[in-house]
Amino acid sequence: MSGAKHITSPTRYASTGDFDRIFHEEKDSLYQLSFLLTADHEKAQQCFVSGLEDSVKGNAVFTEWARSWARRTIIQSAVRLINPRPTEEHDRVSFDNNRRTETIVHGEIGAVLELGPFERFTFVVLVLEHYSEHECSLLLSCSRRDVIAGQNRASQQLRSAMELRLDHQVRVGGLMNQVMDRECAKEV
Repeated sequence: MSGAKHITSPTRYASTGDFDRIFHEEKDSLYQLSFLLTADHEKAQQCFVSGLEDSVKGNAVFTEWARSWARRTIIQSAVRLINPRPTEEHDRVSFDNNRRTETIVHGEIGAVLELGPFERFTFVVLVLEHYSEHECSLLLSCSRRDVIAGQNRASQQLRSAMELRLDHQVRVGGLMNQVMDRECAKEV
């Protein structure tokens, strides 16, 4: 067994202090994750606190994994709090006129917050947190097919929202150009 490697020092597990430090150093990022998942400031705060508690009291993890584990506990906490469920095809959430102003004013984040809970979770977990479809389906207790369908609906709704925002910006820009042209014409 001359080719066997010997472990020179055991891998250290993350301590309460490690998680306290991570949650302090990354509080903005972790809170933003909580808020994007819950779409509500009060619930985001509950999710953040619960995520910290779960990180400290939960399974022991290697120190090297502590940051990703902290994010995972935030996601798990949000799942428990919101309980996002797949929608039936006939129950699809559409991007309606009531949401248009919110998206125009708040841009991309507003568009994500306006997604239905399941679509928002699939988008945040798959796209922003880079989880696999399989991991996402396990976190959300649903099938991969549900996750894929939720992600497709989220993508369609976000695309519509961003097209609406771009169209609004073009129209406002065109109006501003007309106003500027009139003002310049008055000066001449």
